[in-house]
Amino acid sequence: MNIDVKGLGKVAVLFGGDSAEREISVMSGTGVLAALQSQGVDAHAFDPAERDLSELKREGFARCFIALHGRHGEDGSVQGALELLGIPYTGSGVMASAIAMDKVMTKRVWIAEGLPTPRHVWLAPDKQTRERVIFVPDELGLPLIVKPPREGSSIGVTKVTGYSQMQDAVTLAAKYDPDVLCEEFIDGDEVTCAVLGQGEHAQALPVIRIVAPEGAYDYQNKYFTDEVSYLCPSGLPDDEEREIQRIAVAAYTTLGCRGWGRADLMIRRADRKPFLLEINTSPGMTSHSLVPMSAKAAGMSYEQLCVTLLSNAGLDTSRS
Repeated sequence: MNIDVKGLGKVAVLFGGDSAEREISVMSGTGVLAALQSQGVDAHAFDPAERDLSELKREGFARCFIALHGRHGEDGSVQGALELLGIPYTGSGVMASAIAMDKVMTKRVWIAEGLPTPRHVWLAPDKQTRERVIFVPDELGLPLIVKPPREGSSIGVTKVTGYSQMQDAVTLAAKYDPDVLCEEFIDGDEVTCAVLGQGEHAQALPVIRIVAPEGAYDYQNKYFTDEVSYLCPSGLPDDEEREIQRIAVAAYTTLGCRGWGRADLMIRRADRKPFLLEINTSPGMTSHSLVPMSAKAAGMSYEQLCVTLLSNAGLDTSRS
């Protein structure tokens, strides 16, 4: 694909922000900015935590590459602001971003569409009493996962192995989100699958299989160690790889995602059935990140990926 980089105009790379994932966003945005500039794009850093978004219009930015993660970056907030400013941006629009950011809402849509996702219990603030919390393992079994439904990067997540851990796990998750999601633990292979494009043109990239120390694919191991193995090619049987890709595309298009995204799944060891965990509409773009790794396996360099995503920037309001 030959892209006229000069025709992309003045570009703002949005990164930093005020979410719990700010540190990762800075790493992502720094990489994207350097990649775009290396390809001749007139790209500039822009941190919404330090500058008002109205400056984007005033300074003549033609489009934005969103490298923000978490709240106010991945949840439809900044997307809505850019819609009002009329500045095209990378990734999903307002509705898809908002739904995908909320793992409970995402599950409701997937379940309605017949897509496989682990069983769950949603604990609203008034349901987080000891009397309620202690019965969750009876419903989901042990071990189970407790997490804030609107955070990413494994922040606030606990793997609960006994009843006595439940209250502490719920309390930790509730520090990041008033609601708490308890989820059935799926024992097996952890995989992720990136998707590029929109609608019937959405395509899955090669699947990555993740092998973490003692299965602990947590915040520290994701970003700050080299202890995790990322296998791409995944080493899965061809039929399993194709099924993961099919489900990832279905999960992505069902939510109305566009531009790019990444679905995270578990393959249950007992019967090799895949289960959708979540979809990321503004995936990481750090040196450890998975979408660039998958794109490379498909023959696309990091720089090409960044320019391609930028060239597909759009607005909800411009869609026919």
